[in-house]
Amino acid sequence: MSEEHFDVVVVGAGLSGLSAARRLQKRNPQLSVLVLEARDRVGGRTVSKDLPAANGVDQWDMGGQWVSSSQTHVMELIQELGLEVFPQYTKGKKVHHVGGPQAKIKTYTTSMPSYSPLTMLDFTLLLWRIDRLTQGVSVEDPMSSPNAELYDSMTLHTFMEKHIWTTQVKEELALCSRIVFGMEPSQISFLYFLMYSAAAGGTLRLLETTPGSGQELKVKGGTQQLSKKLAEQIGKERVRLGAAVTTICQNSENIKVTTSAGTVTCKAVIVACPTHLAAQIRYEPALPAERQSLTHCLPIGHMMKFIVTYPTMEERRDAVISSLVKYLGPEASTYIHYEEKDWAKEEWTGGCPVNVMTPGMLTYYHPSLRKPFDRIHWAGTETATQWCGYINGAIQAGQRAAMEVLAQMCPSSLSREELDAVRASLKQRKKRKDSKGKSCKCYYLFGAVMTAAAVVAAYLLAKPELGFKWI
Repeated sequence: MSEEHFDVVVVGAGLSGLSAARRLQKRNPQLSVLVLEARDRVGGRTVSKDLPAANGVDQWDMGGQWVSSSQTHVMELIQELGLEVFPQYTKGKKVHHVGGPQAKIKTYTTSMPSYSPLTMLDFTLLLWRIDRLTQGVSVEDPMSSPNAELYDSMTLHTFMEKHIWTTQVKEELALCSRIVFGMEPSQISFLYFLMYSAAAGGTLRLLETTPGSGQELKVKGGTQQLSKKLAEQIGKERVRLGAAVTTICQNSENIKVTTSAGTVTCKAVIVACPTHLAAQIRYEPALPAERQSLTHCLPIGHMMKFIVTYPTMEERRDAVISSLVKYLGPEASTYIHYEEKDWAKEEWTGGCPVNVMTPGMLTYYHPSLRKPFDRIHWAGTETATQWCGYINGAIQAGQRAAMEVLAQMCPSSLSREELDAVRASLKQRKKRKDSKGKSCKCYYLFGAVMTAAAVVAAYLLAKPELGFKWI
């Protein structure tokens, strides 16, 4: 690639980068925009694959796959692109196994497995406490929240040990941590957990398949279509694959972006790759110390996804199948196809589903998460304020970064309200509210909580169809 000049270069052709590029083009068609992608495909942490099944070949998502009616950004994009969604199938027998290999395997057909009254009381109190704490957290400025420094100094595991009585509820919340973040509770800041939950509208939304929850809907034909169709709209000549960015050098006149395939210059850059991958790029001048620490210290979850198709690789595949037989019965051993995706082994992903913040990170480094470095702007689902870590978050973050660039380069492309909103979001707080001395309103009367939990348990006991039992 010989040296060329563009108005804006976007690093990363996942949904965040492509959404940023498309927003720039739609708001100002005169802008020349180039998207650079290290992989040989678009889509980032979404990838759909043709796999054989009982009724022929079908598209299966090996990465991010769910959307929700409450996720306005992705639902608007799906409608704009003419795609369809369908509900996640939830009927039939469900299998639940926590507590180690020797623990009892539970099966159930309701929305949740059965628990003892004490466990249910513990669970009810936990959810109430977490939801009340979540309601007090500002996603845009989490350190302004009550007891922010205290909660950022502890892990999710610390909170669990302090506030959960029963072993089973501790195991359930640890399982939730692995499912949502791909990490153990001992690795995650409790304040970050609250902020992440607040960005989704509540903790239960992260876990459920009910209307408005994170696992409510799937995209017919796979989620990678979103990126493919966006790339078509942007123009395939404007999306360059196999171009890993190695250096971003900005001076008073322009920005030089060096890739494995050559060099381009531009007036602004949007970095839309995962935060830990942004750390692999060399920046001249160097990033501010806060931003450097942030990009180098955000771990990413580790998840592996497998798809098994049945009619009516060997060691690991056999281990997975043997586990399925253990949970589902001998018929699980008769399958059509086995496919797996280990995201940690993808060079330009390095893990899944999201970068998380460990204790202390929000206290010292959060302001730099979205703060531009001169003409370098940051996108990616980790920087989202709505459904952070999800497909919707990627789209929202990309569109937000695009609006920042437009406000900087061509403010006439925005309405007065949009311009004011961008400037307000970029304005850094001169004073941060002191969160140390605030008492959290969530430590409410224990007796009232227990009474409410007892009422819930009594109601569930009166409804045997919900699967609630004494033992």
